[in-house]
Amino acid sequence: MSSSRKNVIIIGAAGRDFHNFNTCFRDNQDYNVVAFTAAQIPDIDGRRYPSGLAGPLYPDGIPIHNQSDLPALIRDLHVDVCAFSYSDVSYQEVMNVASIVNTAGADFLLIGPKQSMIESTKPVIAVGAVRTGCGKSQTSRRIIELLMDMGLKVVAVRHPMPYGDLTAQKVQRFATIEDLHHHHCTIEEMEEYEPHVTRGNVIYAGVDYEAILREAEKEADVIVWDGGNNDFPFYKPDLMITVADPHRVGHELSYYPGETTLRMADIVVINKIDTSGPEQLHQLRDNILKVNPGARVVDAASPLSVDHPGRIRGKRVLVVEDGPTLTHGQMKFGAGTVAAQKFGAREFIDPRPFAVGKIRETFQTYPETGALLPAMGYGEQQKKDLEATIRAIDCDAVVIGTPIDLTRVITIEQPVVKVGYELQEIGKPDLCELLCEFLKSREMVPQDCSCA
Repeated sequence: MSSSRKNVIIIGAAGRDFHNFNTCFRDNQDYNVVAFTAAQIPDIDGRRYPSGLAGPLYPDGIPIHNQSDLPALIRDLHVDVCAFSYSDVSYQEVMNVASIVNTAGADFLLIGPKQSMIESTKPVIAVGAVRTGCGKSQTSRRIIELLMDMGLKVVAVRHPMPYGDLTAQKVQRFATIEDLHHHHCTIEEMEEYEPHVTRGNVIYAGVDYEAILREAEKEADVIVWDGGNNDFPFYKPDLMITVADPHRVGHELSYYPGETTLRMADIVVINKIDTSGPEQLHQLRDNILKVNPGARVVDAASPLSVDHPGRIRGKRVLVVEDGPTLTHGQMKFGAGTVAAQKFGAREFIDPRPFAVGKIRETFQTYPETGALLPAMGYGEQQKKDLEATIRAIDCDAVVIGTPIDLTRVITIEQPVVKVGYELQEIGKPDLCELLCEFLKSREMVPQDCSCA
């Protein structure tokens, strides 16, 4: 091993960190990646990035430590550079980590799009957001439905969630519900993949996004990058669409790398306008105009559907919401809460006194979550603890605001209300019109596009 190589730690959360390694460090003789650190996602440290993925420069793989060990690792491993590689974090938090790194004696690095994006042979439409919980998933689904209606073969590629066997997860293809079981998907993965496969389009994910892209290109007219957190795309987009949230106005200019995705956007979708006040919307529009005056703006809402509204009215309900939205997304409510309020729930049951195991730990880590239950399921134990927590609560109904059928994953004994939501554009321009413009500019005239 050459002594001239700089020692590197990649600070991550099992996603962007692996991609930055693969694109910037794996075959780079100038650097020696001595460790990854892990944050945000529970129970992903203590593993190794395997040699089969790390390449010939790393025959023993690379250890993954908890981020809390960062100062000692910098000192003990003689680290020169730390590359910050996860998303949906405030500027305050990013610079706190930078201060820890600098104090320990290393340089602090942010790797940008130019160095980490991979180019595709097919047109890439990328969907991102300024924060977790903006409504990016339903926006991606809407875009894919429109493209499929135009007669195009669409393949989605999802931002990574490799929380299990990394070698087995190198390239994952999902076309059926059975594929979710085959790949031992967590609740968080199913929430993102299941809505795609039930609509009839293929979605890829995994660890090695160059290999994933080359497989996806074989069966696609168009690649849709379905981003995660508020990260910028792994693939160079031909059309960048960013979702903004008036419920957290100001976050689009104060979270990393959400502001980057906003500044990159060709189209900005302002979601949830039906549940936002005029002052919030005005401020958000003003902020978009300040940093990206050339972006086209689409107004949208995410109207709810409820399968059993009669189980809510006048009842004592437990509301279960999407886990990442409540935790590191910092939302105080989700679709389940809105539905319970709209249909007249008498009382919201606080799950915190009944939480067990890893669900109790989640509330300790994110005390601002409040009287809602995040549907955490990054591993089997979390799923068991989620099921046990719900079982222990005396309520008339469980209102589920997650994107998947949670009853397919865990057993819920109480009556269940399932809440759905889809993106609905309001006014003009809308996504159909803008997608048609894009496709015509690429000489990919849609078979049926009456909206333009």
